[in-house]
Amino acid sequence: MLQEFARTIRLDASPDAVWDAVLDVRRVASWLSIVRDVRDVDPPRRYAALLEDRLGPFAMRADLDITVEIREGRRMHVSAAGEDRQVASRIAATIELEVEPDGAGTSLEVSGRYEVTGKVATLGAGAIRKKGDRILQEFFDNASKELGGRGPAVEPVQSPSS
Repeated sequence: MLQEFARTIRLDASPDAVWDAVLDVRRVASWLSIVRDVRDVDPPRRYAALLEDRLGPFAMRADLDITVEIREGRRMHVSAAGEDRQVASRIAATIELEVEPDGAGTSLEVSGRYEVTGKVATLGAGAIRKKGDRILQEFFDNASKELGGRGPAVEPVQSPSS
């Protein structure tokens, strides 16, 4: 089950402050309650973390390999993948973040895709999309609390699941 997303949030913090925040992998991970135990592998490029979540009857626990690529112009590409052998499921995500000046504040644009395969995917696209939307909303709510959200965020753009 593949799902794409794109959302922009407007923040009161300066572009430099937002960029510094998104460069801090532990800080960003703290914005997601399902990600725990972030560990350095080869910073600032590679990290490991634990994903723990419940979806329907499945309690998923996967060790994530995280790769961060810093790109020109306050842009970042993040990929994460992990497998839970207990429930025979895999999760993978690729995320693009871009920090742009926006009047007196900053716009944080986040887009990407995630895919869930294996037993957990048998719950169907609707259940997984709903859970993914809640996790994304949690990320933006926590980023907004820390960095001074202002104005409405652009609603997520989703593609049909593959």
